[in-house]
Amino acid sequence: MKGRRMKRTFPRIRILLFASLLCLAAIPLTLVLGARQAAAPLIVAAPVFMAVFFSGHAVLKRYAFTVWVLASAAASMVFPSAFGKWFGYDLGGLITPLIQIITFGMGTTLSAKDFQRIFAMPWPVFAGMLLQFTIMPFVGFGIATLFRFEPEVAAGVILIGSVPGGVASNLMTYLAGGNLALAVTMTSCSTLMSPVMTPFLMKTLAGRLVPIHFMAMMFSILNMIIVPIVAGLIANRILYGTARWTKRGGVLLSASAGCLVMALAAAMVRPRFWGPFSGLQSGLVVGFILIGLVALAKWVMGTVLGRTDNWMDRVLPMVSMIGICMIIAVITARSSEKLMTVGLALLAAVMLHNGIGYSLAYSASKLMRLSERDSRAVAFEVGMQNGGMASGLAMGVLASPSTALAPAIFGPWQNISGSVLATWWHRKPVN
Repeated sequence: MKGRRMKRTFPRIRILLFASLLCLAAIPLTLVLGARQAAAPLIVAAPVFMAVFFSGHAVLKRYAFTVWVLASAAASMVFPSAFGKWFGYDLGGLITPLIQIITFGMGTTLSAKDFQRIFAMPWPVFAGMLLQFTIMPFVGFGIATLFRFEPEVAAGVILIGSVPGGVASNLMTYLAGGNLALAVTMTSCSTLMSPVMTPFLMKTLAGRLVPIHFMAMMFSILNMIIVPIVAGLIANRILYGTARWTKRGGVLLSASAGCLVMALAAAMVRPRFWGPFSGLQSGLVVGFILIGLVALAKWVMGTVLGRTDNWMDRVLPMVSMIGICMIIAVITARSSEKLMTVGLALLAAVMLHNGIGYSLAYSASKLMRLSERDSRAVAFEVGMQNGGMASGLAMGVLASPSTALAPAIFGPWQNISGSVLATWWHRKPVN
């Protein structure tokens, strides 16, 4: 029965592949004929059809996210005004809240055990942190100098190397047969260290390129990353906790109402009353709202609908994918002209940066006598960066769309390269 269903479904989604290829073939024809306006929708339709095809394919669906990112970038390049303002609101203001939501989702996957592993395997964690905050920042500085990018673009290359590891590295480590526990712990530790390490590295390596204000960047990271992660840890306890109160409808409704009231109160307080902590206001507001919504959703799903499955594990990846696509579209729309001039060189720089990160991290891990499984985990953690955080800092703190270009390109590319490397290592199982 399942085989018949697959046979019926595949021809349907194969039509989308043909439609995508047809659009790609029609693009050069319209350009040759001088119909540039007709080529614009084809440029957008081709990756959209391809992304839908990948999403419905049993094997290729793991690459669907990357194709959706390419589709959003293509749409913003062709129709940049569509990602400028909606009803008078500048979409650039959505970048920080979207990153906070994505980071909150990361927090819901963490627990206290992920930090306790530091004491169980101190040397691999220490080695990983040392390589995380040395290889990528200095390689980024060298590549930016080698390619002679203008200051703001060069600062973006250094910035993507100075942020912590991204969550996607955990999935790649798992697929590659690496030490998943080490990967998760490294992501957690590097993220917690980022409020100090990222501003320090940027001040040291990029201070001559663009103005770097240490405290402003530190509070921005706390607001954008750390506060939502803490909120996510609390939500993790609500979602997956075994205590009785996590299953009582009255407690969940009270927690939801209390958090939403706290969010409203935090939003209404004027920034000057926060003093030096005014930069944490939006993070607290978003954090309280999300905790309240999680408690309310668990009450609805568990008490009202009677569902006990991990529905959140399906919701959060979808929300994160939409958020990342929106962030990249907004950034690309603001730097479409700049991307036309430095796009190929910047893509080459990003590919080089990412590849050197994998290679040096793996080789150094071996020299530091880490096991094969640990070395694979460190390679992914060092080579794959938190592109969303780098984009948020570029737009929010540095106020430079040009600086956000390298992070915007690095994110999609690392998913492609990471998938290829994970597949290759998967065929070489660790004894």
